[in-house]
Amino acid sequence: MTEEGKKKLFSAVQPSGAVTIGNYIGAIKNFVTLQDEYDCIYAVADLHAITVRQDPAALRRNTLELMALFIACGIDPNKCILFVQSHVPAHCELTWVLNTIAYPGELSRMTQFKDKSAKHAENVNMGLMDYPVLMASDILLYQAALVPVGADQKQHLELTRDLAIRFNNRYSGTFTVPEGYIPKGNGARIMSLADPSRKMSKSDDNPNAFITMSDDRDTIIRKCKRAVTDSGNEVRFAEDKPGVSNLIAIYTAFTGKTIEETEREFAGKGYGDFKLAVGEAVADALAPVQAEKARLCKDKGYLNQVMKEGAEAASRIARKTLSKVYRKVGFYQGE
Repeated sequence: MTEEGKKKLFSAVQPSGAVTIGNYIGAIKNFVTLQDEYDCIYAVADLHAITVRQDPAALRRNTLELMALFIACGIDPNKCILFVQSHVPAHCELTWVLNTIAYPGELSRMTQFKDKSAKHAENVNMGLMDYPVLMASDILLYQAALVPVGADQKQHLELTRDLAIRFNNRYSGTFTVPEGYIPKGNGARIMSLADPSRKMSKSDDNPNAFITMSDDRDTIIRKCKRAVTDSGNEVRFAEDKPGVSNLIAIYTAFTGKTIEETEREFAGKGYGDFKLAVGEAVADALAPVQAEKARLCKDKGYLNQVMKEGAEAASRIARKTLSKVYRKVGFYQGE
């Protein structure tokens, strides 16, 4: 579980369907490395997922599968706290308190709220607006010093910091003010295979634009072969070659090779050879993960035990913070 003396780090992933290799390279792969360096707390963020309409049966299945994927990728429940967000009621309880110091204006200005409101115009709900406050609660409950954050979540982390400082100023020091942890390496942001100017996303209308962690070998290789490249035929990482640079980022992430090694390996070879090699590298790396995930999904007893123990460990930390918050705001809790 967690260790004293290490900085606490919190992160969560929504169980809202297929996980792309962009999610894996940018987040989950880093989670595995970080668990040896920090006191890590990782969650399956099912409370966040329902801000967009979900099929209940699919959400339950996706929650179990994401937990299995975490473990199959190398996240060790014995090294970190691994739990399902809704299993720890303190997340919702702290959100209510933080709502009283969060302002409608700052929430309505959030880029993600505006984007999702436009995309889901038929379901612009208060949960969608309140999403950043729940995210702040996720982080502040555990006194996390560090939060791995991508470009699309920086604004939410800033709000988290603002709420922590605002509460601390009003009620005296209570929360750790978290810092963003920017993952190192070129694989931190994987772009669309169809349009390298956009981030890879499972919600892309073009299924060839992304690779999921469950795609089979033939599908992976086919998608890589169809990936958009650039003029010329030189395999080189450069600003004027976004398509090839994206494929190089994917290749280095899955092989462990450097950009320079990759450029040398494919010197004098065309895009066709390179794209085939990228597809094979991704498929080879994902095969054991897919096999382990399938095995774990059949062992629901084990996954349920991991979730139960993780929720208990998370709750012990969360209740300690929440009790302090309740005392600060004046809630009577007995003598």
